[in-house]
Amino acid sequence: MKINAIITAGGTSSRFGNNNKLLEKINGKEVIQFTVDAFRYANVDKIIICANASIKEDLQRIFKDYENIEIIEGGQTRQASVYNGLKADKCDYVIIHDGARPIISTELINICATMVKEVNALSVMTKTIDTIKEVQHGKIIRTIDRSKLYNTQTPQAFSYDLILKAHEKFEGKNFTDDAGMVEELGEDVYVIDGSYKNIKITTQSDIELAKVYLG
Repeated sequence: MKINAIITAGGTSSRFGNNNKLLEKINGKEVIQFTVDAFRYANVDKIIICANASIKEDLQRIFKDYENIEIIEGGQTRQASVYNGLKADKCDYVIIHDGARPIISTELINICATMVKEVNALSVMTKTIDTIKEVQHGKIIRTIDRSKLYNTQTPQAFSYDLILKAHEKFEGKNFTDDAGMVEELGEDVYVIDGSYKNIKITTQSDIELAKVYLG
């Protein structure tokens, strides 16, 4: 059974500042390298990075000595980038992860790699711990029962044929995560408990928090 990892790196980091957040260094190591290294030592056969064209050469330099890694150009949206990754190499199962989530463990990746063979579609998630309010026009309408609410993270893992089918059907749309596409097909997606440390770096303050976790 061949398992590929697709790592999204196609964004422009518009909310981060002048530099691409994936190239920001923490303790002398780029954010994207922390992410890739977690997969490098996991039970995956190949890593495909779907990169923004502006950083493709940087990534080729960073990962020039890595084996079983392919760097391709991403698309205009996250969804398009993942679709490019799926078309780049056929496999049996695929684990999809945000390049901007560097605080991911090899152990959790391996759990995904094992469980996806049983359920065909899964997402790492955390239970919502804040009280959630529905608001309209600046006024609270109701308090939502948080006992059934989860925050979506990555990795997400799927059988290759299932996620490819979803991308083919919804090509050109703008889904924010792959699990949502599979849900729209009417297929079940299962949950693996994630970590509250598995943050997605979006702003400079997220880098400071990542330094604490990775330190």
